[in-house]
Amino acid sequence: MIVFREIILLLFALSALLIAVQCKKELSLSERVQQLSDAGTKKPVLRFNGDKFRQYVKGTPRNYSTIVMFTALAPSRQCGICRHAHDEFQLVANSWRYSQGYSNRLFFALVDFDEGPDVFQALRLNSAPVFMHFPAKGKPKKVDTLDIQRVGFAAENIARWVAERTDIQIRVFRPPNYSGLLALIVLLALVVGLLYLRKNNLDFLYNKTIWALGALAFTFAMTSGQMWNHIRGPPFLQKTQQGNIAYIHGSSQAQFIVETYIVALLNAAVVLGMILMTEAASKRDDVRKRRIYAIIGLGLVAFFFSLSLSIFRSKAHGYPYSFLLK
Repeated sequence: MIVFREIILLLFALSALLIAVQCKKELSLSERVQQLSDAGTKKPVLRFNGDKFRQYVKGTPRNYSTIVMFTALAPSRQCGICRHAHDEFQLVANSWRYSQGYSNRLFFALVDFDEGPDVFQALRLNSAPVFMHFPAKGKPKKVDTLDIQRVGFAAENIARWVAERTDIQIRVFRPPNYSGLLALIVLLALVVGLLYLRKNNLDFLYNKTIWALGALAFTFAMTSGQMWNHIRGPPFLQKTQQGNIAYIHGSSQAQFIVETYIVALLNAAVVLGMILMTEAASKRDDVRKRRIYAIIGLGLVAFFFSLSLSIFRSKAHGYPYSFLLK
């Protein structure tokens, strides 16, 4: 009798479980949209595991688009750029949530690898972060994946890409950052203080070497790509699929921040070599010293120019010319 009662209870439990699962699978479109809207009012970026991803993003029918960021935020994953990319993604989602045109046509979501490894496996994702657009109808195409290597993951670039895929314009509102203004004020204060302390001796303002070094520093910053970094917002560096660190981007259409520092140093080394050769040609006193300057300068120019050309060849595939280094 007791065994029969336990069997009856087990059947009731299984029936309730099956009913719950069936109800979960049979959520109507309006119910899904309502649940997403309610959750979106609390958190602009919805956090999905595998089940929620399949229910709200892959489930059909849909009349809304979803922008999903696939990432790995756990410290054990050692994803250096994931946190920075997440901040930019959060900025876009917040800008959309509090914009005047906000509606249930678009939602932002996040899938972390530790919470949805089955999703990564199903989509064949082996790196992070990845931004994908899941349209209201049909499956994502190649252009529905943001090309981080080319455009970076700055909030403005993500918003521009979202507008291209959904026709929804998002104006990014960044919180005010006064660090640049504070640094400028401190710099001006130091300059004014220095001029005041040396008001009786301003001969250094007529020093050609100081002005020449300042002009060189500005030239190195501009020719190395610092302005491009400011506009595009590329990552500092990147880990390859083999786990190695890439300092030089493999395409001529993009670059890393650390790459601009490398290019600036290479240009500086070439300029130093040219200066040494110029000094060797202009001096008329010590022949031995002039010869040393000329040899060192020629070596710097030849080696570092060859290295710069080699880096350019690795980025501009098909470029036929090289010098000393392949």
